[in-house]
Amino acid sequence: MEIAAQHPLAELGAVEIRPLTGIAFPAGTRTSEDEALLRDLIEDLSQSIRAKDAERAFAVYGPGTLSYAFPPPLASEPEKEGLQSWFDTWEGPIGYELHRLALNVGGDVAFSTAFLHLTGTKTDGERSELWGRVTMGFRKLEGGWKIVHEHESVPFLMDGSGKAALDLKP
Repeated sequence: MEIAAQHPLAELGAVEIRPLTGIAFPAGTRTSEDEALLRDLIEDLSQSIRAKDAERAFAVYGPGTLSYAFPPPLASEPEKEGLQSWFDTWEGPIGYELHRLALNVGGDVAFSTAFLHLTGTKTDGERSELWGRVTMGFRKLEGGWKIVHEHESVPFLMDGSGKAALDLKP
């Protein structure tokens, strides 16, 4: 449980931390080199989103990536055109920052968790600010790391309204 207490969400207090069982990575498979490569990939994705560069952003995804993104449908495969259409709804650069990034690497598989802070101005002039959660799954493919799963979410209110809790901050 000591390692679980180091997880970025542990400091929130309201989160129950349970040990993950049944998964064992072979000794020596977690390398600082892989972590550095993954951090570079995540930063490249973040920079491409800030710059609204769909071509560059799309390059970090592996074939058949499964995405659970904020907008419907429940699941999809990322598409460059869809990403560019979303970029086109923003005036100027998009504020896209990941906070409390945690990485877990084992062999040719890894995952990350983070809080996402998304800010900017929409083309209709509406100022937008959102804190969400993002989990990414990675595989070492074609000689490099690629995103093969992505899950973005926000909590929803438990008052029966079904509304997203968009005012939360870490």
